[in-house]
Order: sequence, then structure tokens, then C-alpha cells
Amino acid sequence: MKIHLICVTKFRKKVFEAKGLDVIEDAFRSVAQKMNFQVLEFKGKADHVHALIEYPPKLSVSLIVNSLKEVSSRRYGQAGLQKPQQQSLWSPSYFVCSVGGAPSEVLKQYIQNQEKSS
Repeated sequence: MKIHLICVTKFRKKVFEAKGLDVIEDAFRSVAQKMNFQVLEFKGKADHVHALIEYPPKLSVSLIVNSLKEVSSRRYGQAGLQKPQQQSLWSPSYFVCSVGGAPSEVLKQYIQNQEKSS
């Protein structure tokens, strides 16, 4: 099963720069490896990230997203990138849609065209 996931920062604050997006991507890929799913594509902007994810039906989308957000937020803070007054990195909400109508390559291209920072 494949999904297109978009996670936004708390209050849509523009906090990510290229280094921060690299930390988030590494965290996403690490979680994927441990939970046995794949991040097929990843890109982001200053206030949100896009990921194309392929996962087995035994995993729930909410479990995947919660794990991705939890680990990436922790690693972002450990890298010294989170400002002291910033209480949480991610908004509690997210957007996800199943990928079925559009070919995966079209979605990969859309995600690749997202800028790393604004």
C-alpha cells in the first residue's frame, strides 16, 4: 500500500532549513527501516514535509505517522535545531491520501519538485 503524507510544523512556522530537513529525512528513513516500510520519496519546505510511503497492510497509517513525528521531533531537538521557546515541532494534524489513481512516478516527480527550503 502507498500513501502520500504531508506533515506541517506547529502553527505553520517556517522553521526548517536544509540541514533540518536532512535530519527529518534521516529520522523518517530510520523509522521506516525499523518498522519495515519504505520512504520512496521525501522533500520539504520551511513549514512542511512531503513523503511517499509504501507500507505493508499490517501497519496502520496512524502508527506510522505518530512514529515518524515522534522520532523526527526528538532527533531535530537533539541536533540543536529546535529553538528553546518552541514547545513542539509538529502540528498534531497531518494530511494523508492513498496512492492509487496517479502513477507513483507522477507523485515522486511532484514531491521532488518541492523545494528543500523557501
